[in-house]
Amino acid sequence: MELTLLGTGAPDGLPRPSCPCAACATARGPWARAATALLIDDALLLDLTPGAVFAAARAGHSLGAVRQVLLTHPHDGPAVELPPVLPPAGRVPDGQVLTLISGHRVRAVPMDAPGTGYEVSSPDGERLLYLPPGAAPAGLDGRAERPYDLVVGDVVGRPDAVARLRAVRAVGPATEVIAVHLDHDAPPGVALDRLLAAAGARAVPDGTTLVVGAYPVVPDVPRRVLVTGGARSGKSVEAERRLETFPEVVYVATGGRREGDPEWAARVGLHRERRPGAWRTEETCEVAGLLGADGPPLLVDCLSLWLTDAMDRVDAWEDERWREGGREALRARVAELVAAVRGTRRQVVLVTNEVGAGVVPATPAGRRFRDELGRLNAAVAAECEEVLLVVAGQAVVLRG
Repeated sequence: MELTLLGTGAPDGLPRPSCPCAACATARGPWARAATALLIDDALLLDLTPGAVFAAARAGHSLGAVRQVLLTHPHDGPAVELPPVLPPAGRVPDGQVLTLISGHRVRAVPMDAPGTGYEVSSPDGERLLYLPPGAAPAGLDGRAERPYDLVVGDVVGRPDAVARLRAVRAVGPATEVIAVHLDHDAPPGVALDRLLAAAGARAVPDGTTLVVGAYPVVPDVPRRVLVTGGARSGKSVEAERRLETFPEVVYVATGGRREGDPEWAARVGLHRERRPGAWRTEETCEVAGLLGADGPPLLVDCLSLWLTDAMDRVDAWEDERWREGGREALRARVAELVAAVRGTRRQVVLVTNEVGAGVVPATPAGRRFRDELGRLNAAVAAECEEVLLVVAGQAVVLRG
């Protein structure tokens, strides 16, 4: 089965008409995208968009052989004129199956938002799933018979759609996931590639033709990632986005609870509201044990609070205790954590703070914490396949 993406953008395209934002201003050349439309084996067109005939011609295809046009979502704005070479456009009711004269079978998949998804099976048995913008499959109960060969959907806007499909094994290790409906909320250029790679997905330019089931390389998702940055830099958001497409994640909160501190409680509440409801939270600093156990991906937030707890345990804040064994006790605990990061079989994203670039702390204890956190960050970074520095909400790749 051959799939040609006539467009890969949001319904309004990218750049949006008359939008002055920075993302639209830079969406030129290969980053410009027409509204998403899929041409399958020159016989089936999913979504009718302006300029579809010319987009097909630029990709080396003709719409003259199309036998069915199906729409996936309500189309706002002026009506799209139906080219005379195409049959009338329609939609298949949820759950029903349409068989084309070409031998393709199309099943309408219900969504949790306005629109219809389509599962397309070729005469040879390859299967793809196409999801409308802003939607995820609804009512996924039980394990899928087998994974799809290809899933095309709104990975940036609805990462939970991929998570739901992974949960029922409809997306497997060899499933190719293509991001479409890309809008100006998606990061541009290589930042988009990095975000999608963490989800096991990728984006392609308009006009790309894919052979379903023949994708030779599965995206390599880094197993260990360290995300560092200053206060309110966006590092926690960056870390969370890297795991949004996974059905189960254990969020390891090392900060714990602070009785009588409403400001801290508000910070914790904001983090919880941002996380997907399916994630499980563990409030603990026993991170090495979690790294050594089997289970779903871990998000550890953060190492600086873990270090605070470790220094509390060995009384490393006091100069005399530090000299009389505190240093060695702390280094042993750090070594245990670093060894656990090195040996873990779980996927893990760790968050830490970048310190030492500003004012030198006024106390020996403050300077000690700064120095030990720098050493901890360096040691953990050495064990991670990817290291990111987040500055002003922008992630800079330091490694990987």
